[in-house]
Amino acid sequence: MKEITDEKLEKYIKIAEKSLKKVKIIVPKNSHLEIAAKDFLDMAERYYKDALYYKNKGDYVTAFAALNYLHGYLDAGARLGIFETNNSDLFAF
Repeated sequence: MKEITDEKLEKYIKIAEKSLKKVKIIVPKNSHLEIAAKDFLDMAERYYKDALYYKNKGDYVTAFAALNYLHGYLDAGARLGIFETNNSDLFAF
């Protein structure tokens, strides 16, 4: 497949929504790791908003790219142990 269809983009938007709802910061308050965790989560949320923005503009390639960056931040946070993900299949460990 060489295109990003409406169905494919919607599928990954829904996965992103579920992932953002599940992720929890699990590091000590006021620690350097909390700052990193908040930054990772903030970036993921911004990429989610970007994905919706570009989808609405009809730029599915950029929207899909934003979703991939979003998951990069969430997966990195999960692997670093700064996010609790409840062993969900939505994250790469």
